[in-house]
Amino acid sequence: MGLKRWQLALIHAAVAITLVPINSTLNRVMIKELGISATLVAIMASLPYLFSPVQVAIGAYSDRHPIGGLRRTPYILAGLLLCVSGLAIAPMVVFILPENLLLGLLLTMLTFGAWGMGYNLAAVSYLSLATELSGEKGRTRTVAVMWFVMIIGIILTAAGLSRLLEFYSPEALQRAFNLVAAVALGLGLLGMVGLEPRLSTSPAKMGEGAHVSWGDQLRLIWRNPQARLFFVYLSALLIAILGQDILLEPYAAEAFMLSVAATTRITSIWGACFLLALVAAAVLEPRLGKRRVAWAGAVIALLGFGLILGAGMISAVNVFYVGVILLGLGSGLATVSNLSLMLDMTTQQVGLYMGAWGMASALARILGSVLGGAVRDVITVVSQNALLGYGVVFGLQTALLGVSLILLRRIDVQTFRETSQRLSLDARAAILQDVDAG
Repeated sequence: MGLKRWQLALIHAAVAITLVPINSTLNRVMIKELGISATLVAIMASLPYLFSPVQVAIGAYSDRHPIGGLRRTPYILAGLLLCVSGLAIAPMVVFILPENLLLGLLLTMLTFGAWGMGYNLAAVSYLSLATELSGEKGRTRTVAVMWFVMIIGIILTAAGLSRLLEFYSPEALQRAFNLVAAVALGLGLLGMVGLEPRLSTSPAKMGEGAHVSWGDQLRLIWRNPQARLFFVYLSALLIAILGQDILLEPYAAEAFMLSVAATTRITSIWGACFLLALVAAAVLEPRLGKRRVAWAGAVIALLGFGLILGAGMISAVNVFYVGVILLGLGSGLATVSNLSLMLDMTTQQVGLYMGAWGMASALARILGSVLGGAVRDVITVVSQNALLGYGVVFGLQTALLGVSLILLRRIDVQTFRETSQRLSLDARAAILQDVDAG
C-alpha cells in the first residue's frame, strides 16, 4: 500500500498544481494589471465549481459501472486532461478580455469551465479510490502523504512561477503556464500506472443499490441529519478559508504595492506553513482527536485574518506576512483534520458520499469567491476606498469561521454511521415508493 499512497499523492498534486497559476497568479493579473472587476473575476473563477453536482453523479455512477474493469482511473484521466488543457489555454483567452469583452468572456468561461469539469471528475474519483485502497485504519496515513506531496507541489509551483515571472510579460506568463501544465500531466500519468486493481465482478453484480439512481441516493444522504450538518459545516468553513483565494494577492498589491513576483511568493509562504501544520496534525490527532485539531485550526486561521486585516489599516507589510503565516497554519490544521473526518464519514457507497462532500467544497468556493468579489467591489465603489472593501470581506470570513466552530461541536461520526446504515437498510424502499408514487 505504501507505493500506492505515493501514486495517489502524485495524482492529487498534479490536479492541485494546475489550480495555483489560475487561482493566484492569473487572478492577480486580471484584477491589477488588466483592471478587470473583482466581481467579474470572481464569477469566472467560480464557474468551474458550478459543475460540482457532477461529483455526486460520477461518484454514484462509477460505484456501479466500471470501465474496462476500472471504476476510478478512467475518470481521473479524463479530469486530468481537462485540467491541463484549461491551464495551458487560460492566459491566451484572458488577454482577449480588454480588447474584445464579449469574445473574451465566452472563451474564458469555456476555458475555466473545462478546467472545472476536469477538477470535479478527477477529485471525486481519486478521493474515492484513496478511501477504497487505504481501508479505515490507513486513511489518516494516506491523507498525510497525499497532502504532504500536494503542498510540496504547490510550494514548488508557486516558487517556480515567481522566478519565471520576475520580469513579467504576457509571453512570460504563457510560458510559465505551459510548463506547469506539462509537469502536472507527467505527474498524473505516473501516478495512475498500475494504481487501481481491475475488478473481476461484473457491472450487474456491483453491490447494493445498483438499481437506485444517484438522485434518489442523494435524497437518502439528505435524510441523515449528521450528513446535512456536516455539509453545512464544511461549506461555512471552506467559504471562509477558500474565499480569500482570489483576493489575497490583489489585496497585497493594493495595500503594500508588491510586484507580481512578490505576491506570487505568498502562496509559497502559505504552502510552507500548511506543510508544518500537516506534520503537527499528524502528531496532535492521535492525542487530541480530529475535531479538537480542526477547532484549533479554525481559531488560528481566525487570528490570521485579523492580522491581515489590521496590516492593511496600518500599512505594515511585516504584520501582513505574520497573518499569512497564521492563516496557512490554521488552514492546514483545519483542512487536514476535516479531510480525515470526511473520509471517516462514508458508507459502502464511497463515491456517492465523496461526491456530496466535494459538492460542498465546490459550492463554498463559488459563494466565497463571488460574494467576496462582489462585496469588495460594492464597498470600494461606495466608499472610494479599496482597502475598506477588502477589509469588509476579510471581516465576514472571520465571522463565518466563528459559525463553523459552533457547528463543529455538534458533529458525531459514530452517529452519522449508525444513521446512514439504518437509512441504507430501511429508507431505500421508502424513497423508491415516494418516487413511484410521484
